[in-house]
Amino acid sequence: MEILLFLGVVVASAVSGPAGHYQGDRVLRLIPETDQHLQFLRNVSHTRKVDIWQPHSIDLVTTDRSVDFRVGAEWTSDVQAELEKIGLQYEILTENLQILIENQFDRIRTRSFSYDYESYHNWDQIESWIATIANKNPNLISRLKIGQSYEGRDIYLLRVGKRTGSPKPAIFMDCGIHAREWISPAFCQWFVKEAIRTHGTDSLLNCLLNELDFLVIPVLNVDGYVYSWTEDRLWRKTRSRNFNSVCVGTDPNRNFNAQWCANGSSNNPCSDVYCGPFVESEKEVKAVADFIRNHSSIIKAYLTIHSYSQKCLFPYSYTYSLAYNHNELANLAQNAVLALQSLYGTQYTFGSGASSLSWH
Repeated sequence: MEILLFLGVVVASAVSGPAGHYQGDRVLRLIPETDQHLQFLRNVSHTRKVDIWQPHSIDLVTTDRSVDFRVGAEWTSDVQAELEKIGLQYEILTENLQILIENQFDRIRTRSFSYDYESYHNWDQIESWIATIANKNPNLISRLKIGQSYEGRDIYLLRVGKRTGSPKPAIFMDCGIHAREWISPAFCQWFVKEAIRTHGTDSLLNCLLNELDFLVIPVLNVDGYVYSWTEDRLWRKTRSRNFNSVCVGTDPNRNFNAQWCANGSSNNPCSDVYCGPFVESEKEVKAVADFIRNHSSIIKAYLTIHSYSQKCLFPYSYTYSLAYNHNELANLAQNAVLALQSLYGTQYTFGSGASSLSWH
């Protein structure tokens, strides 16, 4: 794929990368087949020996579904011995996670840095890009500040669409709600670049931009994203301080007022899926929720972009009950999956969050 340069802007930035938190850590994949296997995974996850990556919560682990998790270097021998003892076969996906992380940062440090869209960018670079892309394309893109993060960073939204002088139906899109999912902000930047590239052509995207606005947040969890570049590559949550706990941050994806702290969440501040002390406790979440409430008359859909699993999910995730427009959503998701497959052969699955993630 061709590397496209953004307006010839050269952004100079030092990239050091986080310290070696994950030296010797392994990533394992397995498929639990019995209740004994499930109980072992629940027990070991509660000791913090492992970090469940897929699915995102131990509460979502079921039999006959693959589970990926990181196990700390000091526990690898014990955990693997226990797996073998109970007859739970596993595959080692990564022998030393720190090496992968260091290689990633080495590639970032050594690249020739015109602003390309096939590389990851730190927050300073993205913030500069947001300002420049809006200034250079005033007929298509406008920049709004919708709030500030816990640590005082601005949260930006790009309104992408042909200016008509009157309100248009809109699709809301967030990227970077989970800090470590770097491909998500990269996608939002790619989407905006494609909007500019196709502007004025007879492409489908240009037709959509004539009729709709896309309300794009390139990085929602700004503090967490910065922390994933500077301190801990696998940081997921926000960076807010939790009362009476040494553990930092809330999972912003579980802090909205939608069956708050229900299935797939945790009320433990040390959990990666901590729901927070109350609904919309996180400044980042409150900013998004307020914006949507204030523009509910024009927002027709909400897309949230995540990484790691090849899944196209739609409501509901907190119940097996079907949405009133379930058939329409399933049809849209199926068409999206087929379109993705036609490009690169990547196999995606689709379905409601509850059925696809199989919580119980």
